Amino acid sequence: MQYLIIGAGPAGVNAAETLRKLDEEADIRILGDEPEPPYSRMAIPYLLMGNIEEQGTHLRDRADHFAVLNIEVTQARVQRVDPAAHQVVLESGDALAYDKLLIATGSSPARPPLPGIEGDNVSTCWTLADARAIQARVPTGSRVVLIGAGFIGSIILEALGMRGVQLVVIEQGERMVPRMMGPNAAELLKRWCESKGVTVYTGVGVSAVEPNGVLLQDGTHIGADLVITATGVRPNIDFLGGSGIEVDQGVLIDRHFRTNVTDIHAAGDVAQGLDFCTGQYSVHAIQPPAADHGHLAATNMSGHSAEYEGSVNMNVLDTLGLLSCSFGTWQGVEGGDHAELYAPDDFRYLSLQFEDDRVIGANAVGLSQHVGILRGLIQRRTHLGEWKQRLQRDPTRLMEAYLATTQVI
Repeated sequence: MQYLIIGAGPAGVNAAETLRKLDEEADIRILGDEPEPPYSRMAIPYLLMGNIEEQGTHLRDRADHFAVLNIEVTQARVQRVDPAAHQVVLESGDALAYDKLLIATGSSPARPPLPGIEGDNVSTCWTLADARAIQARVPTGSRVVLIGAGFIGSIILEALGMRGVQLVVIEQGERMVPRMMGPNAAELLKRWCESKGVTVYTGVGVSAVEPNGVLLQDGTHIGADLVITATGVRPNIDFLGGSGIEVDQGVLIDRHFRTNVTDIHAAGDVAQGLDFCTGQYSVHAIQPPAADHGHLAATNMSGHSAEYEGSVNMNVLDTLGLLSCSFGTWQGVEGGDHAELYAPDDFRYLSLQFEDDRVIGANAVGLSQHVGILRGLIQRRTHLGEWKQRLQRDPTRLMEAYLATTQVI
């Protein structure tokens, strides 16, 4: 059996390792389009902080890890997929055959369409090459403008803040992390950042990038030595044109990670799969689901059956020492109840969203002890019974509620 995996991120690596466990004799090859060993993009901020060296970003510690497992890792970029011939065609012109193919190509930064965005003073923060460029260009005291304060932008914010730069963050939305937090939680995050010396603009966009900074839509000019963009990501699906593989926001898959084309599966940031909370199909571009996807996709590719229950919308941020998190349907649902704790002077916030007597979503700021409990209650679809009313009166009693409603007698 020839297994071919396009993508050397967490989904691709987990898939290759799972395939090797399930099939000792198979030919397994990972195609990655970057020169480094497979690495975690989520580790790049820690590299910028100086907490780790480049090797610390690698997904596996040992240099011979893949060789020992007899998994071939090849640097190559795929030009197109030819399902009829059961092969992929590389940009070099070479073709590689497969019996089973996994598309795990991840996503790429979506740069805003602004005048000057292609300038030499503009960078993304997505690859190890980006990280090296930022390290070289922003010593302590440098002026940096960060465009975007979503989830990825806020992770980059943490790294830049720890480097001691003069940081200005610009978010076009009305609040920071608008797809992760409601107004009260986001306001605490903004005030916390400002208390740490970060200037934060919300509700205003950038009209142009200039050689010495950026021009805001309200006419304000902000000087900068480097401009970093973090305005979202888009799945890497362009190479699939003409293949017959169905795509929407990402590659459409079923609960077994199968595409509409025989012998082709997809996993990770590129896949548009089941959402645990909504029952709809969407792209979840974060690392934990990608790793799960890889394992389960490989299980199905090898002939076993593993049906996916869906990805839980889950984001956890540590922003300059303030922990915040978002789980599930944090916005709530029509007709649902909620509970809220708001202590702005202490930078503490907790919001629980209910459907019937189940917790279906939550926001929390400054309350790290509840992270695991919230995820557990949502994923278990736990019926709280009388504990729903108790949590409405005091949402901090989550641990008691969890123990009372999940104990097996």
